[in-house]
Amino acid sequence: MAEQTPQDVVAHAQSPADTVSTTNTKRKAEEQLTKEMVEQQPQTEQSAAPSTEQQPTEQTTTATTTDNTQEPQVQQKQDNAESQPADGTTPTATNEDGTPKLSKNQLKRLRKQAAHEQFRAERKEKRKEKRHQQQAKKRALKEAVAAEAVAAGEDPEEAVKKLYREPWVAHPVPVAFIIDCDFEEYMRDNEIVSLSSQIVRSYSQNRRAKYQAQLVISSWKGKLKDRFVQVLNNAHLNWKGGVKCVEGDFMQAAEVAKQMMEEPEVKEGMIDFLKPSGNGGLLLPEPEAVEETVEETVEGGGAPKAQPKPVEEEAEDVNQSIVYLSAESDYTLDKLEANTCYVIGGLVDRNREKGLCYGRAKAAKVRTAKLPIGEYMAMQSRYVLTTNQVVEIMAKWLECGDWGEAFLTVIPKRKGGTLKAESSCGTPAADNGEDDEEEKNGAGEANGEAAAKEVAEQTTEQAQDVQSSG
Repeated sequence: MAEQTPQDVVAHAQSPADTVSTTNTKRKAEEQLTKEMVEQQPQTEQSAAPSTEQQPTEQTTTATTTDNTQEPQVQQKQDNAESQPADGTTPTATNEDGTPKLSKNQLKRLRKQAAHEQFRAERKEKRKEKRHQQQAKKRALKEAVAAEAVAAGEDPEEAVKKLYREPWVAHPVPVAFIIDCDFEEYMRDNEIVSLSSQIVRSYSQNRRAKYQAQLVISSWKGKLKDRFVQVLNNAHLNWKGGVKCVEGDFMQAAEVAKQMMEEPEVKEGMIDFLKPSGNGGLLLPEPEAVEETVEETVEGGGAPKAQPKPVEEEAEDVNQSIVYLSAESDYTLDKLEANTCYVIGGLVDRNREKGLCYGRAKAAKVRTAKLPIGEYMAMQSRYVLTTNQVVEIMAKWLECGDWGEAFLTVIPKRKGGTLKAESSCGTPAADNGEDDEEEKNGAGEANGEAAAKEVAEQTTEQAQDVQSSG
């Protein structure tokens, strides 16, 4: 048998495959060569004469065999070391042309980036149009303020300067929003992170609103509190206005909120929208309007019967000053009322848990209600809203007193929500999500003349809006 070196066998067996395949091929070839050399060793010993002079030769042959046996292992380690990156990570898979092979997430990221670049010009045009609308609104506001100053015999320039020179002033009102965060056991770590972001947005939206409700965070403990203290560097300690964090449950937070609403400056902030009504701010649906499918088989087969769902009446000892917002409630929130605490469940569970908030409210003997989304909005997706969206909707209602406008302003366009009818604030119903930006800007029409007419009718309220946004 012709002698072969490991390099000759590897060169003969190597194929133009990737690095991993080449290493495996070289390792197999070296193992085969070692096996052949070990089999040849006994034949060499038998053919040689047993003389003293040949003994060193046998030792040399044995040493050579041992070295050749170890040589493929050393070569294998060297090849493996060359195939591994310098940082110790696993080698990156490549395509046939040598380019790195991309994962599904990388391909998805590249497609998003391509789509982002494709619609760059369209986004730029939308921003330009929105900027022009805002500029037209500001011009209309200045003209209205100047006209009012001239009618009052004042200097119009000074009136306009005074409009933008006055600092923003908070307007607290005697109503409280409580975010119940006692659901940590039902949430994953990433969902707790999402809840912390929603709490920050809730504070920011309530702080920037025209009228600020008293905001209380209950069950302030556990991983949520640790995140604010460690990751967010105690940002909540710098929050201003009527906001407090309470370690107790939402019932204890309600007691704290009632004390906040009793403060003189808060009591003086009473507005017409918060004045008491005869129904306590809640509406009860007609019994025949609510139906559910019961497990009852019709004689002779067929679909189950649909019977009216019995409406659960409130207990006599229910706490009238606390309303827990829950989609399972039979009551609908008609309006917000003064000296009332509205509890929002701080639960981010991707809709896994059902009826947690409602069960907790019934156990605590407090009132329950749901937002009137179905009465005002036609949705193309689920009615599920985030905690900060609920806070923003109620804060917007305090400003305009109309649920339709509040929903249309806050609910994202991607949910495809449209008004079922024209709202009482004069905001026209939108045919699709494209009109949401005009509703946010407070202009029902696109041209500057219509905006000027609207500003002339509501000069005082819009001036306060500009001050609060500044």
